[in-house]
Amino acid sequence: MEMVLLTALGVGGATVIGALIGFIFKNITHKFSDIVLSFAAGVMLAAAVLGLILPSLDYGGKWGLLIAIAGIFAGALCLNLIDKLVPHLHKLMGAETEEHGNGNLNKVLLFVLAIGIHNLPEGIAAGVGFGSGDTAQALVIAGGIALQNIPEGMVIIGPMLAAGVSKKKTFISALVTGLVEVVGTLIGYFAVKIASVILPFALAFAGGTMLYVISDEMIPETHAHGSQRGATYALLAGFCLMLVMDILLG
Repeated sequence: MEMVLLTALGVGGATVIGALIGFIFKNITHKFSDIVLSFAAGVMLAAAVLGLILPSLDYGGKWGLLIAIAGIFAGALCLNLIDKLVPHLHKLMGAETEEHGNGNLNKVLLFVLAIGIHNLPEGIAAGVGFGSGDTAQALVIAGGIALQNIPEGMVIIGPMLAAGVSKKKTFISALVTGLVEVVGTLIGYFAVKIASVILPFALAFAGGTMLYVISDEMIPETHAHGSQRGATYALLAGFCLMLVMDILLG
């Protein structure tokens, strides 16, 4: 349990680390953030497949394939529904950039709310990984999500400061979005521990949410600023790193 709690704090804290980087380096280039986000996408892709979806097949027995497919689509549809209710980063950044000069706090609050809501299923994915009992794979999954949270935390800062929000309130907002991920991690862990029968579906569901985030949000964001080739190789590097870790960790 201590490992789960520490990892949850680490995953949530990654958003805060990103926010601190955003405060210190206010003029971070899109190219740099795209490379970091692409690397994180590669890590998350490997974590979703190796750490969640393939174990779902193993735990599902003779119905493993059907359970995994159902779980993947359920996870993706869940985030698709959330996206319809609260659009995410790449759908808000353009509007935020255009309107921040007018101090549009409603847009800023929606921006932060979107990050917080999307952090919940990501935290659940990390918690479900620990619920499976495979600590090594769970740490790989959590590491991938934490890597993704760093650039996400970085992009919170600029729009909020530009809209006139104080540094203190901006930092608190970043902290709250990170705490949402901690809560999600604990929910995922305890849900699987309480009802182990849902483990195969929960693993696939978590994998589906991660695949959705990668395809619908991370890749489009990293290809929006003319750095497609570097972003592609960064994604491959992240994926291959996770392959190596998976082999070394057994």
